[in-house]
Amino acid sequence: MTANPRLLEKVRVVSGRTGVDYTDDAVLSELLLRHRRAVDGASRGPVGWIGGTALVTGVMWPFVGHMVPAMADNPLLAYAPAGPLLIVAVACLTLVHVRWKRALLHTELAGYREVLGLARAHGVEPAHVPPWLEGRRQGGGGKGAAPIPRYAPVERADAPDAPGDASSGASDERTGMPPVATVPPKPDAVAAYERIADEGGWHDEVGCLLLLAGVIGAAVAVSSGTPLGLAALALVPLAVVVWVKGHRQGTEKAGLRTEAEAYARAVVAARAAGADTPDLSPQLRALLDD
Repeated sequence: MTANPRLLEKVRVVSGRTGVDYTDDAVLSELLLRHRRAVDGASRGPVGWIGGTALVTGVMWPFVGHMVPAMADNPLLAYAPAGPLLIVAVACLTLVHVRWKRALLHTELAGYREVLGLARAHGVEPAHVPPWLEGRRQGGGGKGAAPIPRYAPVERADAPDAPGDASSGASDERTGMPPVATVPPKPDAVAAYERIADEGGWHDEVGCLLLLAGVIGAAVAVSSGTPLGLAALALVPLAVVVWVKGHRQGTEKAGLRTEAEAYARAVVAARAAGADTPDLSPQLRALLDD
């Protein structure tokens, strides 16, 4: 940004308004780390756990309540508790969303999004914008709750010579500037990581549901005196199989992750040095966000 005087002037105006020097890499790194922790922390904690637990319990209660012999003959116990549980869930999850939105719209983060919007308008495209900064989900999809503002493109007054100008190469020699960084070739391991990065991720949840269904089914069979219901215990070894498959897939991803992350960081560094780099895939962007 400092290479563009008009952009730098506007960035300094934003910095003066927010009290953050957005041209200082060290300051900006610390700011983003601190605010990401605040944004992530706002969506977690006891309130979120209570809301999630109350929501799941409230949804499942009408289906499970009438199956329990102690409550089957009492409709009030079998169905009525679902209402208060859902009210608690809505209240807790709403509070979590309000806290998350407040952390996301903090003045310092809003100023940084404004700086990124100004940079794009002046032809300085950031190599990577983490989804959390715009309030998007981890995969990067969607508009987001706090998108980077869009401004009308600004023509650069001190634009460099065209690429075909014979003096371009000599200019670097005269000024003593280092050559523009080159983009490293993509290793096969990185391509393999991109193919499998989105696979899996459901094994733990499905395994837990299978285990829970097996245990609940067996318990209902015992309490109701229906031996056939014990067949639900077959879901327990199936849950173990799902967990083992997920573990193997996670091990394979971990083996490719290091090289994929190194390549993604090299591309971002090359973009920052002025190289014309390819866009990172959603899998590699998510890897940098982690």
